[in-house]
Amino acid sequence: MIKNKIELLAPAGSFDSLQAAINSGADAIYFGVEQLNMRAKSVDPFSISDIKKVASICKANKVKSYITLNTVMYDHDIQLLQNILSEVKKNGIAAVIASDFSVFQYCRQLNIPLHISTQANVSNVEALTFFSSFADCVVLARELTLKQVSQIAQEIKRKKIKGVSGELMKLEIFVHGALCMAISGKCYLSLHSQNASANRGACTQNCRHSYKVTDTETNEELLIENEYIMSAKDLCTIGVLDKVIDSGAKILKIEGRNKGADYVSVVTKCYREAIDSVENGSYSKTKILKWEEQLSTVYNRGFWEGYYLGHKLGEWTNNPGSSATEKKVYLGKGSKYYPKIKVGEFIIESGSVKKGDTLMLIGAEHGMIKQQLENLMVNGMQAVEAGKGDKITLECATKVSPKDKLYKIVKSTNA
Repeated sequence: MIKNKIELLAPAGSFDSLQAAINSGADAIYFGVEQLNMRAKSVDPFSISDIKKVASICKANKVKSYITLNTVMYDHDIQLLQNILSEVKKNGIAAVIASDFSVFQYCRQLNIPLHISTQANVSNVEALTFFSSFADCVVLARELTLKQVSQIAQEIKRKKIKGVSGELMKLEIFVHGALCMAISGKCYLSLHSQNASANRGACTQNCRHSYKVTDTETNEELLIENEYIMSAKDLCTIGVLDKVIDSGAKILKIEGRNKGADYVSVVTKCYREAIDSVENGSYSKTKILKWEEQLSTVYNRGFWEGYYLGHKLGEWTNNPGSSATEKKVYLGKGSKYYPKIKVGEFIIESGSVKKGDTLMLIGAEHGMIKQQLENLMVNGMQAVEAGKGDKITLECATKVSPKDKLYKIVKSTNA
């Protein structure tokens, strides 16, 4: 059940991130399983057997679940595709996001709702009209301006372009996250250099490297202002979100299935607040500055508004890694939970922690919890500092497990 006319769609690359998205106010989440999605190299990927649990968690929290099957499909993938779609149908996943016609065909046969992936590069109303015979929603190409998005939205209403459900076609656009240097993510650089296809979810991020440009005739090396000439800054529309919403797009999507629960939590929370502010009339420059500051604390390569405002050229990062103003330092894992007093016990495996430090707990039950340590209990006694091998206890409303990880937040030197 969508609480707002605008649907906020958050990434879920793990159960930690899934819970973080739900806790932070996402209306819907999208996830992938096995190797048939564009984030097949995720650190802790979902499997077919996880579809049931993902669907159950989302239904319990009244959040929609979309599954991405957006890679190029080969003949040897079809059996796996059919197995996945069988589980999707059985467990009531809200929709499939795809660009390969084999997925379209099977979704039609099984009567599974379909969203056309940005990989289809839909950039005009005629292309959208074609895809309306397969789907109810199109994820538009990321290279469009807001004016172009608005024109397509107006034409949908004027021409009454309806999807397979009989409802007017919906538009989905990205509002935050990494941008590919290739049109609609159709990059072949990784395949050419390392035989790892980005279109099969195996991108090796070659574009994020630094390069020298040399004239092959004179052997003269060209001076380039920014050596990361193919690594775009991240998309961030929080400062123009009122214009984004006015464009007519109904689903606003956050990129980041390869990112951690901290990223998902912070970004989803900021955009949830921003959407609500636009809708209730309290969207302001003061709030925008606060959200931008919060967004800068998690993984990013610097920000720009993408092509939405009519920029002809991209903006490139000058940092090979993250420009986040904060970073998390691993401390240890959960060991016990005392449900009657709602306290979790953790074993410090690395580094140290002291009273006043800001801690971050990440786990499937919590998503992401961030808090300042006001009272430090070490090995059952009040203490000022804890180090490797010590056991510390923290108040925690949700169950702590050995899979939960505890971090200390420190200021980053890369920002």
